[in-house]
Amino acid sequence: MPVAYAPTPLPKKPLPAGMPREWYVAHNRMLKAMRIAIALLDTGVYTPQRARNEVIRHTAERIGVHPPSLTTCRLVRNLLPLI
Repeated sequence: MPVAYAPTPLPKKPLPAGMPREWYVAHNRMLKAMRIAIALLDTGVYTPQRARNEVIRHTAERIGVHPPSLTTCRLVRNLLPLI
């Protein structure tokens, strides 16, 4: 199911310098998980029980995001009840 609209992205700001590498990894993982969670909501997946790894990975492929790891899939499921 294609997205009905193409939102314009916000201008990117540089990340703060001097943070540990783990901070950047966690930050990028959270951004990726949020993009996938929003796409899942757009396709009608509202609960973590319906968001299996295969569904999350297919959604990531559909929106043009690299396949998520198991950790990112878990994070997506944790975000769904909060959105």
